[in-house]
Amino acid sequence: MPELLKDKYYNFNSIHELAFRIKVIYPSFRDRDFISDIMDETWEALSLKGRMRHITINLGKYLPSEYEQALAILDQVIASYPAHHNDLAFIYFPDFVEVYGQAECNWDLSMAALERYTQCSTAEFAVREFIIKHEERMMAQMSIWAKHSNEHVRRLASEGCRPALPWGQALARFKKDPALVLAVLEQLKADPSLYVRKSVANNLNDISKTHPELVVQIASEWYGQNEYTDWIVKHGCRTLLKKGDKRVLAIFGVADARHITVSDFTLRAKSVSIGEEMTFSFKVKAKKAAKVRLEYGIHYVKANGTRNLKIFKIAETSFAAKQEKTYIKKHSFADLSTRKHYPGMHSLTLIVNGTEQGKLNFEVAAAE
Repeated sequence: MPELLKDKYYNFNSIHELAFRIKVIYPSFRDRDFISDIMDETWEALSLKGRMRHITINLGKYLPSEYEQALAILDQVIASYPAHHNDLAFIYFPDFVEVYGQAECNWDLSMAALERYTQCSTAEFAVREFIIKHEERMMAQMSIWAKHSNEHVRRLASEGCRPALPWGQALARFKKDPALVLAVLEQLKADPSLYVRKSVANNLNDISKTHPELVVQIASEWYGQNEYTDWIVKHGCRTLLKKGDKRVLAIFGVADARHITVSDFTLRAKSVSIGEEMTFSFKVKAKKAAKVRLEYGIHYVKANGTRNLKIFKIAETSFAAKQEKTYIKKHSFADLSTRKHYPGMHSLTLIVNGTEQGKLNFEVAAAE
């Protein structure tokens, strides 16, 4: 079984190392009490973010009560680690700012600390409480960070204000009105860093789920101006593309399916066991030159017996007039941490340029 992230990054050794590094810088630090209070009877049951917050609370308990003094110690601690640590390993540093740096008198200290810590961890979760409590002021800060020379800080400007950031607090006001978010994304829409562009695209994709009309408008305005922006728009419209939104498909030059024919859509077997692969094949022919987007959907059986459609991309390619291509595709039914499979009648749907072109039923059986 793969090692859980919470055990990989927050474990006996990492807590002891943290305590040791603090002790070197702050000799009066009660390292044994710190370790004991963290590795208590609740530790094993805590989630990754639960462990992070548990560490943060105990940092506040054993570091100096003066916020500026505590930050000065943490600055030296994080600088003492080797470079290139994983973001998750250090996430309690910005979390400390979220928990203990909310007071008005600490605003400048906290903003500077988040800017520093996001460069070796990530402050995308920590900034959200600041946004919720001080929306306009914090979004003005995000706008400043969008111009920063460091890509990690620019990414924070986008990632921190995503309306539906995974693992983060939802920003309900931005789900209703993303205007302040879009003002930040506008500054980052041609960012040279792929790390930043991925965040901008993910933010745009979040917005498309609650404001599809707005994202269609933005996509039509942004697309075709810059190769970096084009990548963001394409990736940011992925949910709309999977839904077969004709307006978005048209932006990317994908014509309708009237001149595309599908034949020989078949399954190699009518059943598959959990843990095995399913193989299917089909042919596509274009009556005239066209750009073609090929996808397939699996109508998965859920634990309660209902079915849920999940769409997967096959290819987006150009066809010459009267050209025909054969596709053979395999799909795994092995259980994943993000998807568990259940026995029952499933369906496979072939989608061409956003239009369904056929459906085949097949049985998924329990693992042998």
